[in-house]
Amino acid sequence: MRFSYTKITVVRINQEVPEQIDEELQWLGSSLGLFNLRDKDKSCYRIFISLLKHAKRKKAVSSDEVAYELSLTRGTVVHHLNKLINNNIVKITDGKYLLRASNLEELVELVKQDSITMFDDIKKVARNVDKKLR
Repeated sequence: MRFSYTKITVVRINQEVPEQIDEELQWLGSSLGLFNLRDKDKSCYRIFISLLKHAKRKKAVSSDEVAYELSLTRGTVVHHLNKLINNNIVKITDGKYLLRASNLEELVELVKQDSITMFDDIKKVARNVDKKLR
């Protein structure tokens, strides 16, 4: 069996969901494990918001465009884009970056389906190992 690498992180944040849109977006991204305390200048968050805005218009963007738009280095942008790709939040289309969905609800549903698929794959391996251990 061969499996591809995708990382899904879900964090249960025991607090009420804030009602301000910026705080809601922070809460959502943190719940999906996208942002952490090491991201002091919130560059990953800012990149995510930029991609979300572009996704609403169904427009893929280059790392250079994002770097210019947010006044970040291309290296910083590429680092965070790679993280978002590994978390299966962003896809590459014709050498440009795009969120996998054009809205957040659809994106969360895609992540949910990814996790179900991953657990099904893990279960198959567990069943195979159990058979071998009998």
